[in-house]
Amino acid sequence: MSTPRPVTLDDRPMPVKAKLAAAWTSFMFLYAYVDILGFYTPGTITDILDNKVFEFELSQTFSASALTLVSIPIFMVVLSMTLPARANRITNLVVAAVYVPATVFNIAGGHYLWFYGLGVVLELVVLALIVRYAVTWPRSAASATSPVREPVGVSR
Repeated sequence: MSTPRPVTLDDRPMPVKAKLAAAWTSFMFLYAYVDILGFYTPGTITDILDNKVFEFELSQTFSASALTLVSIPIFMVVLSMTLPARANRITNLVVAAVYVPATVFNIAGGHYLWFYGLGVVLELVVLALIVRYAVTWPRSAASATSPVREPVGVSR
């Protein structure tokens, strides 16, 4: 009786663009769920009904600012898949760097330090992954015999 051979799973490398889009999607889920679950902390609904979020008065300016803040990572999902590599890399590095202090600021208004602290830590982990993917984006080297560019370290 022969023993069955183990099946080797197909584990092809994922393109950097797909990794970045997945990371921004994860960031957005964390961002949204921390806000949504934050409604269950004591006093939050009362403050909203009193026209206040943290220290800010609810207004059209506040709402437009909040929408802008949340829209940028949403657009990063699309931009990560569609921008050319060089622009993609730079855009991801800049936006992730800008969102680090914005993310840390979110802990300031949290009533539940453990909850908001965990949310901030998880968001920072995803932002660190985004920076890592962008910084370590594979380079291509031009071939001496062909105008076609091939990834460095790949032989035919």
